Amino acid sequence: MANYYSRSPPPLQHPVPTHPAFIPEPPATPVSPQGYQRYTSSPPAAGSHSQANINHPSAVGMAAAAAASGYPQFQPQVQGTMHPGAQPAPGHGVPDFSSWGIDGATAQLGMQLGQNAVNVGQQYMQKNLGGILPTTQLKYQFNVSNSYVIRKLRLLLFPWRHRPWNRKLRRSEQGLSEFQPPRDDINSPDLYIPTMAFVTYILLAALHSGLQSRFDPEILGITASTALLIMLLDFCVLKGGCYLLGIQNTAPVVDAVAYGGYKFVGVILTIIIGLLNPGRTIWSVTFLYAFLANAFFLLRSLRSVVLPDASAPPAVGTVSHAQRSRRITFLFIVAVTQIFYMGLLVRV
Repeated sequence: MANYYSRSPPPLQHPVPTHPAFIPEPPATPVSPQGYQRYTSSPPAAGSHSQANINHPSAVGMAAAAAASGYPQFQPQVQGTMHPGAQPAPGHGVPDFSSWGIDGATAQLGMQLGQNAVNVGQQYMQKNLGGILPTTQLKYQFNVSNSYVIRKLRLLLFPWRHRPWNRKLRRSEQGLSEFQPPRDDINSPDLYIPTMAFVTYILLAALHSGLQSRFDPEILGITASTALLIMLLDFCVLKGGCYLLGIQNTAPVVDAVAYGGYKFVGVILTIIIGLLNPGRTIWSVTFLYAFLANAFFLLRSLRSVVLPDASAPPAVGTVSHAQRSRRITFLFIVAVTQIFYMGLLVRV
């Protein structure tokens, strides 16, 4: 503007408001992660706004003038946060975590990392434990039915008149001979009954302790640890004896564990009779019967494992008379030692 000159007195000036020296920034929120913008009420420099409007009459010029003047520009905020260039995740694939301050891209990345971790864990277990406990063998051992479980329990408690004891064979898809699953063969070992009997034994031991007013949560762990150690000892005796006797065609690991776990059926029967408190004599007779039934069952079932060539023709058999005698003796030792294991288990 042109120089202004007047003889009148100078116009009155309003007092300039004062502000505190420092205004703290408010905390950021999930909706506006960049925080709030601090506004200032300082007056713009004289002539800057007018000069900007003269030089930039368009909308772009107005925005540039506002930036030069020091006034904050209005920027619309979008609900939620998203990284630049990120694509929105589909609503049906990833849950909505926006209320927790987590955007869709971060949630999707977390889910992918979790799935990768699970896959790596499964591969590690299959690689390191696949040779000891194959998954296919475990599925085979748990392939049971209700009728099989009832018939198997009856066989374990009354094995005296059961015949035959040989396991059934079938032709696989590759043309090889393999044993039928427990569902189709009552003589086939399974892991369902030993597992359920193991859990039932722990619960009965806790119930027995509670009825005697000496229950403690540690009893569950102590009982489970003791039972596992006894099963491990029984397994080591069976597999170690087969190795020392040179028995090549031994049973798989899961079969040996299954045969060792059937003793819990007789132990459970003995504990239940003890809970009824019929007397020391009836309890002792029940325990002795359970031991004899389990020993006879092992003698007949493990015969095909310890003496795999018992039914082979003389020209095919390669076991001498002395080796056969030692194997039969070992089989009786395995059966007789069951009274020691079951005696420790019934002492709950």
